[in-house]
Amino acid sequence: MMLWGSVVGKLWATILLLVSFVLIVLTVLLVEFFENFQIENIENDLTKTAEQIIKVTNDHQGSNTDVLQIASELIGNETKMIILNDDKMVFSSIGDDEIEITPQSIKSDSELLKVFTERKTVKKEMALSKKNDEDLSAIVVGVPLELNGEKDEVFLFQSLESMEETTKSTTQFILLAAGIAIILTTFFAFFLSTRINAPLVKMREAALAIARGKFDTKVPILTQDEIGELAIAFNQMRKQLKFNMNALSQEKEHLSSILSSMADGVITFNKDGTILETNPPAERFLQSWYFEKGFNREDNVNVPLVLMNLFDESDSLDKEQIGEITLQGRDWGLIVSPLYTTPDNIRGAVAIIRDMTDERRMDKLRTDFIANVSHELRTPISMLQGYSEAIVDDIAGSEEEKMEMARIIYDESLRMGRLVNDLLDLAKLESGKMNLSYERVHISPYLKRITSKFAVLAKEKGISISMSLQDDDIDWHFDPDRIEQVLTNLIDNAIRHTPSGGNIDVIQRTSDRRGLVIDVRDSGSGIPEEDLPFVFERFYKADKARTRGRSGTGLGLAIAKNIINAHDGYISVNSLLDKGTTFSFILPRIMENPE
Repeated sequence: MMLWGSVVGKLWATILLLVSFVLIVLTVLLVEFFENFQIENIENDLTKTAEQIIKVTNDHQGSNTDVLQIASELIGNETKMIILNDDKMVFSSIGDDEIEITPQSIKSDSELLKVFTERKTVKKEMALSKKNDEDLSAIVVGVPLELNGEKDEVFLFQSLESMEETTKSTTQFILLAAGIAIILTTFFAFFLSTRINAPLVKMREAALAIARGKFDTKVPILTQDEIGELAIAFNQMRKQLKFNMNALSQEKEHLSSILSSMADGVITFNKDGTILETNPPAERFLQSWYFEKGFNREDNVNVPLVLMNLFDESDSLDKEQIGEITLQGRDWGLIVSPLYTTPDNIRGAVAIIRDMTDERRMDKLRTDFIANVSHELRTPISMLQGYSEAIVDDIAGSEEEKMEMARIIYDESLRMGRLVNDLLDLAKLESGKMNLSYERVHISPYLKRITSKFAVLAKEKGISISMSLQDDDIDWHFDPDRIEQVLTNLIDNAIRHTPSGGNIDVIQRTSDRRGLVIDVRDSGSGIPEEDLPFVFERFYKADKARTRGRSGTGLGLAIAKNIINAHDGYISVNSLLDKGTTFSFILPRIMENPE
């Protein structure tokens, strides 16, 4: 840093200016004082000399020559005297090579003329001309004189050159004092640099370090004066600033963690629509909006228009606003609340964005579930009611007809029982309350036993059932009753949807990466492609070619999926219309040693 830009330089310059100003004022006042003092002394001395001349002339009544000689001896060498009688020069002690003065030049001065006219003593400073055309400042004292009965005038002249020499000496002395004062001021300024500037420089360096984030930087306390107190206050400020920054950083991280972990999206934005902060769910919403509107996220596009409209409404109504929007097939709920700088000034808003797709879908599933259960129960209840009324009303004509009606009532009651049991099983599986009983199962005889149960039914329909085992001698841990329920449902569906002459294959294979894989493949009518994502939903009705028979409840595949999920497995379906369907499920190896 340059000297003039430092505190020492400014202090030095201030002291120099102050000292210079004081010395200039002092010089002017002293010079003026000495000039006035010397002029007054000269005037007084000349007046006294003139009074002595008058006294001498009055006391000595000799010749004029003697009187004038005595008077010239009284005035000395520095004082010059002339005596005039009207316009005549009576006596002059001024040499020919000195000043030029005549009676006319004296009488031309209005002040000196009073000596002639009013006969009074006059004192005056005036400029006289020298022989070499230079001007000479002098003090003139004019006194009226009566010499031997005649009225004369005595004028005494004394040059101010001696006074000017004194003034010059005084000025030189003051300038010498000013030089010494400047040297002392400079020394004092550089002395202050170690007492004032050095601690300030250290504070500046510490402040810059703190500005760069180094909050452990301390300022050394070198003195016990105000600068030392400033250093103490600076260190206390540093500690408090470090504490506040750490608290702010923790609060920011805490808020960031909360925002990142929120399931709902959060967007904060200014009044002009500039987005300030978002969290991951909000980013997914913005990506969908940008994609649908043809923007890029990197284009710095402002907040979506639907949020700005809600913000304008919240600004005008001074309360939060709620809205909805559908983007890319997903439903989003929007809540916009204003943010205040002051109670009367809204600076922006925070938008809460909630993905309502699953909730809407669950609401629809709940509604469809009630409708499907009602539909499934309506037919057997109607049949139970109708046939029981026929028996009560004795409509049946023979015992055989009564037995047929009773058999139908029994079958429908069994169907309702199966539906209720399936619903209970599904509820237990989805709530996680169904406990699985794991056993070590030898796969080959297990699959043969299940497949053989359908041999008679398949033969009646002209369908061929086969089994293919990759590993004849393999054991696996799972719940055999629940997995048998899955296989029974899959094989039964395959038989019901495979025409005569078709075939069904049960295939077992293992994979080091995936685990035990079992496929149930048929050559039936297949499932339309648009229905494949929904076949595992409750009561979902696919194409008419796959419509379940009266013995089915429509919950088998939903139960099968939940059983496989309970085993931490995975079930899937692949199908081609009119070519066949393959259901596959995987039981992972991690289930071999369950606790």
